Amino acid sequence: MTPKTLYQKIWDSHVVREAPDQPSIIYIDRHLIHEGTSPQAFAGLRAEGRKVRRPDLTFAVMDHSVSTTDRTLPILDNDAKLQFDALEKNCRETGVRLFDMNSKNQGIVHIIGPELGITQPGQTIVCGDSHTSTHGAFGTLAFGIGTSEVEHVLATQCLVQSRSKTMHILVHGKRPKGVTAKDLILAIIGKTGIAGGNGHVAEYGGEAIRSLSMDGRMTVCNMTIEGGARAGMIAPDETTFAYLEGRPFVPRGKAFQEVVDRWKQLQSDDGAKFDMTVELHAEQIAPQVTWGTNPGMVTSVTARVPDPHDFKDLNDQKATESALKYMGLKAGTPIVDIPVDRVFIGSCTNSRLDDLRAAAHFVEGKHIAKSIKQALIVPGSRGIKTQAEKEGLDKIFTAAGFEWRDAGCSMCIGMNADVLPPHERSASTSKPQLRRPPGQRQPHASRQPGHGRRRRHRRPLRRCSFTRRRRRRRMTQSNYDSKQESFRPPASGQAIASRVHGW
Repeated sequence: MTPKTLYQKIWDSHVVREAPDQPSIIYIDRHLIHEGTSPQAFAGLRAEGRKVRRPDLTFAVMDHSVSTTDRTLPILDNDAKLQFDALEKNCRETGVRLFDMNSKNQGIVHIIGPELGITQPGQTIVCGDSHTSTHGAFGTLAFGIGTSEVEHVLATQCLVQSRSKTMHILVHGKRPKGVTAKDLILAIIGKTGIAGGNGHVAEYGGEAIRSLSMDGRMTVCNMTIEGGARAGMIAPDETTFAYLEGRPFVPRGKAFQEVVDRWKQLQSDDGAKFDMTVELHAEQIAPQVTWGTNPGMVTSVTARVPDPHDFKDLNDQKATESALKYMGLKAGTPIVDIPVDRVFIGSCTNSRLDDLRAAAHFVEGKHIAKSIKQALIVPGSRGIKTQAEKEGLDKIFTAAGFEWRDAGCSMCIGMNADVLPPHERSASTSKPQLRRPPGQRQPHASRQPGHGRRRRHRRPLRRCSFTRRRRRRRMTQSNYDSKQESFRPPASGQAIASRVHGW
């Protein structure tokens, strides 16, 4: 029998139909939905008279637009309210389980899936969100899909997909003190570039990866797509099994031991061939930060903003020059000398308990600088928030001058009130974001007023991101034309969420 990679094993076990020179149809084990990309999909089902095929395998949560402050107050953003109302109505009518904004289990979709044990090794998982790759940390094939695909999965519990190539990323050796999972993945993207993984599913391995907690592994897999790969995965092991045991949706007792025996088979076979292999040595990796307009523009926190002439390739020179202009940075500036106005610790990349413990350990007994206008701590879920409060982390943060918020996507997506004003910089633990393609925004958008009630802004750092803005149209049923399967332009004055991220 030909040795198989982990990806090939999961793919082959989920193929429903496969034909030469055609995309395959694969079965989906878990479908995660949220208020942002699901209203149009449900509207499409309703227009065609279709039902949700497997509501028991579909899980909904309110996370993208939820307030991180007082949720007992009225929702002033009408677009967000429409999204929430639509999701609640759709879930009630179809029998889909919903974790609404007041649920004790509410949180960012890619945080609560693993936290509740919905995510389990060997599954195929999809969600209308690009960072679904997070779940690959458990040995799953997990990736983001578009709204029309959300509708397709709701209707059939299957998805049309083409088989990907395989990529093996090995990080050898032990991590130096102070080097985190975020530094590993940023170093990987710095080496491969933002297109290095195009067309591939990446499997991570090596001592530095294996030594990570599940929180750290999720951070690595979360950012896989920033390097261009379709998905990222880490084979399950004892660390995985210990994390999952006892969680609400995971089998218990004898049944748990039986599934663990099956999960242990989810390893790439000895001799399995990958289409590409990338190797790094952990001892050579320092704490990282992104400074430019894509995640590949990354460097050590002890380095300086690069000069375009540091690069031999002409395209790299032009990209660097453009990024410096866009970001308002000067070549040669020490990274540590870039001024920061705000701080954001949160997002599905780094808002788990390990992250909050590490941040609290660093700031305990200290206070934010007088120059910092705002510092936010946004836990990834209410479960994490509750546990952090039991450990007294909230008191450490508030004593240090941070705002302790409720769970949600917050400043990363900027679809609630947590947005950065123009001309400001923020240090952020969220994933780096990309500059919009030419023609889709005005030059130097961060210096211009936003559309509607939003304003464009610079954005977030840390092992971090200095990046800038992306416009995001509110996706509500009122913008969806199910007959044409397309979006109608927003009505005059309708808010369009926008953001700019800088460091």
